[in-house]
Amino acid sequence: MTDANTQGSGQAKAQGLANQAEIESVVDRILVELKDIPGPLLPILHEVQHQLGYVPDSSLPIIGKALNISRAEVHGVVSFYHHFSSKPRGRHIIEVCRAESCQSMGGRDLEAHAKFSLGLDWYQTSLDKEITLEPVFCLGNCACSPAIRIGDEVYGRMDAEQFDEVVDELRTVPLAFSANPAEVK
Repeated sequence: MTDANTQGSGQAKAQGLANQAEIESVVDRILVELKDIPGPLLPILHEVQHQLGYVPDSSLPIIGKALNISRAEVHGVVSFYHHFSSKPRGRHIIEVCRAESCQSMGGRDLEAHAKFSLGLDWYQTSLDKEITLEPVFCLGNCACSPAIRIGDEVYGRMDAEQFDEVVDELRTVPLAFSANPAEVK
């Protein structure tokens, strides 16, 4: 998709707050561009998620009709692949590696700290729509375990303190949070 096609969707993507007319407009533009390529369903779903930040349930019948497949078939693909989300997610997706190497190097402690410090469980989004926390089952960064990924950036040898620093930089409004209340200013 061209930049001109995605400019209006930035705010909707950042907060997952597209109304039905915006969803239909975005999906229609994507379908015009991609429906005639071979095997169009996955590229269409990827582009919908890229532009809106998720694949809204209301987009499934539109996509199905354009591709002459059922809504159930589209839903089956969306629900099968972990990459796709049918709910709005945060502006930043923090993925914490849960593979064996990361677990053996402190990954479980990092998971617990991430959940506690963000006040989120897996697949939950912060109230300010800034952060969604998700597990991932290998980032291919085993030599630098434990690891997290935020967007396209992989962070290795992550510990609780580094995690808090990275998250603080992501936030629109930095948090004055510490596991030690005496350190909060």
